[in-house]
Amino acid sequence: MGVVDWKLRARVFIQRITQPTCACMLSMTAPTFANLASLVHWKIALQTGIGTGILALLLSFTPLGRLFAGRYSNAAVMGVLTAGADAWSHPGRFQVAYGEALLTGLVSGLLVLASSFVIDDPRVRRAWSRLWGKRAARDSAPAEHP
Repeated sequence: MGVVDWKLRARVFIQRITQPTCACMLSMTAPTFANLASLVHWKIALQTGIGTGILALLLSFTPLGRLFAGRYSNAAVMGVLTAGADAWSHPGRFQVAYGEALLTGLVSGLLVLASSFVIDDPRVRRAWSRLWGKRAARDSAPAEHP
């Protein structure tokens, strides 16, 4: 396995932590500012995100890792992995066994799908390359000495 594969896997792991963590924070009952600022809620959300990231990383070593390549299959896989990680990280609510885990998985899948459309938008890609292209050129320019 080459260095590029590990860099890609590290990037995917970070993405797979952030999306489920956000989904978990959005899906928790009564998403008020008090809940968003609560350390208990952040602990649960981070457990869900880290659990999903680990599951996604392990899945990337199997032939099922190819599912991450498609827009809709990626969203579906991330929804299922997030639901599993959320069910593991804390007991469900909503009077249904694993109800909150299923809702969190659904929100995570929708966030992944929405972000894939934004990332693939040519206007977003052009703006991103202009922003980072100019910054890279500015950072690599030699410093002027008076």
